[in-house]
Amino acid sequence: MAKAYLVGSGIAALAAATFLIRDGGFDGTDIHLFEEQRSIGGSLDAGGTAHTGYSMRGGRMFEAEYRCTYDLLSGIPTLDDPSMSVTDEILAGHEDFAWDDTARLVDGDGKIVDTHSMGFSERDRLELVRCLATPEGHLDGKRITDCFGKHFFTTNFWYLWCTTFAFQPWHSAIEFRRYLRRFIHLLPEFATMSGIHRTRYNQYDSIVRPLTAWLRERGVTLHTGCHVIDLGFAPGRRSTRVETIHLSRGGRDEQIEVAPEDLVLVTNGSMTDASSLGSHTSAPSPHPHRSNAWLLWHRLHRGRDDFGDPAVFDKRVDESRWESFTVTASDPAFLDALEEFSGRETGRGGLMTFTDSNWLLTLVAPRQPVYRDQPEGVFVWWGYALRPGRAGNHTPKPMTMCSGREVLEETLHHLPFDEAVAARVRKTSTVVPCLMPYITSQFLARRRDDRPKVVPDGSVNLAFIGQFTEVPDDVVFTVEYSVRTAWTAVAQLLKLDKHPPAVYKGHHDPHVLAAALETMHRR
Repeated sequence: MAKAYLVGSGIAALAAATFLIRDGGFDGTDIHLFEEQRSIGGSLDAGGTAHTGYSMRGGRMFEAEYRCTYDLLSGIPTLDDPSMSVTDEILAGHEDFAWDDTARLVDGDGKIVDTHSMGFSERDRLELVRCLATPEGHLDGKRITDCFGKHFFTTNFWYLWCTTFAFQPWHSAIEFRRYLRRFIHLLPEFATMSGIHRTRYNQYDSIVRPLTAWLRERGVTLHTGCHVIDLGFAPGRRSTRVETIHLSRGGRDEQIEVAPEDLVLVTNGSMTDASSLGSHTSAPSPHPHRSNAWLLWHRLHRGRDDFGDPAVFDKRVDESRWESFTVTASDPAFLDALEEFSGRETGRGGLMTFTDSNWLLTLVAPRQPVYRDQPEGVFVWWGYALRPGRAGNHTPKPMTMCSGREVLEETLHHLPFDEAVAARVRKTSTVVPCLMPYITSQFLARRRDDRPKVVPDGSVNLAFIGQFTEVPDDVVFTVEYSVRTAWTAVAQLLKLDKHPPAVYKGHHDPHVLAAALETMHRR
């Protein structure tokens, strides 16, 4: 029987293992995942305790056209109710508890910004339409700043867009254009975020744990604390076939012989590699340990022009890093005050961005509980900053050098809370900051061949999956992208008739375009 070896245990690898069983006829006992970390799930993580403080690096948003993700999760039972699929749980949650954001942007005076208007000038509109219409091949290597004037980056639209999707002005014009096309149908309700879906809990509890349970029940083996160092290829230039896997487990080197009918699926690169957690009293380490994820890609890339170029993505940390923080509180004071300020109960308010924040801070007050094991009387909220290298408005040093306590002080500075409330928040909150050097590395300016195809030309048994592979039209930094790469890899390597559904293209729908244009012209 053929075996499948998957490098990594993020959502791409978990999805690939599921598709191998569901569509490819693999027995779970013939599937092996190798994960360098002690925990699985890759970037869809969540950890900590109510006592020490919870931590999660981020939260993923979903929407109705996540066709691959919802197909995958429609066959995975939730942990709370095995009769309900994860997809059904997400859709039901949106039906019952949708976002309706009324305080999406807050100005320097602590006033809620009117986001009815996108704030465009005529030039902004023309440049936006021109970007949409420009063939992707003409944007090779270009940044967003190459396509727009300075005023564009001061508009309500830009503040909404960049903090929802984590774009920076220097990021890839190719990726920005893809996002415009992919999510143009969300534009009319973009400020209220009412078209966004979310999981019931954090994504580790709501997606990774159910998927892992489903795979383990079918005999899939997850090897943690085990990293793949290199791959050995069969000689010859006409085709690419992996014949050996070199790995290290517990400090000892091992080698796996790969039969001609076996498959090898590699998650190349990692957007959360070298993440560093701080604490309520200490800042994250400025020199965290890097994993083997990038090094493996660099080794595979040597001497080849069909495996992309990892140096495009992992050598510009100043352009790809930002910082998040998770707050665990024993008092609902913060969430109650935020409810009163925003006019929306906790869990319905969406994102809140402070436009005058030097760090460009954004807060999220999720539906409680955020963790499946979160005790009653414990409350969790989180936030992130896209400019962590700048001194704060209140705290006179970069966020990267701040403890959790100092991050909380900076956050409270931007909110018009009563001092008695702020004192309660300080006293009853534990803040865990997390610095992520590569979190938007997949957005960095690139050329079309800097990411490898999911199945490189001539590959017999090797595929790349995850955020650093090339899928035409779809957008990175989404769960959907990782799942689509996994489905594509399995379908192509096994030459299956069933392929992933087409990427949604709302820009081809005249009704969607008309609604988007009307939104762009609001004054």
